Amino acid sequence: MNIMDFNVKKLAADAGTFLSRAVQFTEEKLGQAEKTELDAHLENLLSKAECTKVWTEKIMKQTEVLLQPNPNARIEEFVYEKLDRKAPSRINNPELLGQYMIDAGTEFGPGTAYGNALIKCGETQKRIGTADRELIQTSALNFLTPLRNFIEGDYKTIAKERKLLQNKRLDLDAAKTRLRKAKAAETKSSQLNSARPEGDNIMIWAEEVTKSEQELRITQSEFDRQAEITRLLLEGISSTHAHHLRCLNDFVEAQMTYYAQCYQYMLDLQKQLGSFPSNYLSNNNQTSGTPVPSALSNAIGPSAVAPAGSLIMASSSNLNDLKELSGSRKARVLYDYDAANSTELSLLADEVITVFSVVGMDSDWLMGERGNQKGKVPITYLELLN
Repeated sequence: MNIMDFNVKKLAADAGTFLSRAVQFTEEKLGQAEKTELDAHLENLLSKAECTKVWTEKIMKQTEVLLQPNPNARIEEFVYEKLDRKAPSRINNPELLGQYMIDAGTEFGPGTAYGNALIKCGETQKRIGTADRELIQTSALNFLTPLRNFIEGDYKTIAKERKLLQNKRLDLDAAKTRLRKAKAAETKSSQLNSARPEGDNIMIWAEEVTKSEQELRITQSEFDRQAEITRLLLEGISSTHAHHLRCLNDFVEAQMTYYAQCYQYMLDLQKQLGSFPSNYLSNNNQTSGTPVPSALSNAIGPSAVAPAGSLIMASSSNLNDLKELSGSRKARVLYDYDAANSTELSLLADEVITVFSVVGMDSDWLMGERGNQKGKVPITYLELLN
């Protein structure tokens, strides 16, 4: 029974406090009550915290879109994260394109110019897909996670203490209003009962004034304490900015690594495609040279950057000479070639081998010989020597 009485009293007290705050807030909005203003420093800190929260959310969400453009995939990852479960690994777009190219090249024949080029392109696309996956993982760990921790952790604590400060301010202003009303009523009662200074009304309002003054001292103390707690938390925003700056540098470094890897992969692919005859490479006789941004050049290294015109390509006349080869001749290998099976000969760029034709062999192949090793070699990888 005592517990029930206590719960009822506490419920009634909480309801009274809530009602008092609601009345004070409403009267402030209507301009019928005074409002205690926070000091300028605290207001600036609150504004800075709110601004940080808004822009952190926008940057975080747009970074997620950048790293994972598929909205359905983002929703799936979000659900798994909330369930505290690891999302299933899925093949990304570059990896899927790469696999299609490899499968197509295998179907067309690795020994054909188009089939071999598809396989090389597919392998490069899969490497880019791996680099893309690494970028997402690194960025999520070093950039997105700290931003999310701020929104879901530090800022929630700030918002909680800020709301508590607002309640303490409403309590303080409500106490000020009650004291002002009690003093006004005491003065009025004193004037009406000047003939009876010991009147009951005067005593009642005097007690009310004393009670209101005591309540004001308590609410003022609680408000000052909460304002100090909130101020200390808000001053940590500067440290948050410094931490997010380091995270931003990590994000930029991850992007730089990713783009440098992609550039290197494509540069290697361009060299490999340059091993094919020029009539296979261009439909409009335009050069494929592309200016290299200085930032990428510095990131990759000067040795990796070469003009497209310096790539070695077999000419059409040389290709015809190889096809019509009679007897054995020396040929220089233009680029590395990995044998697909035991009937083929693996090649190393710039090595010189002996080649000759065999009756009935596919016109795109010759027989190559290096010491005691012998096997088929694709003619598009060779340059006939005089």
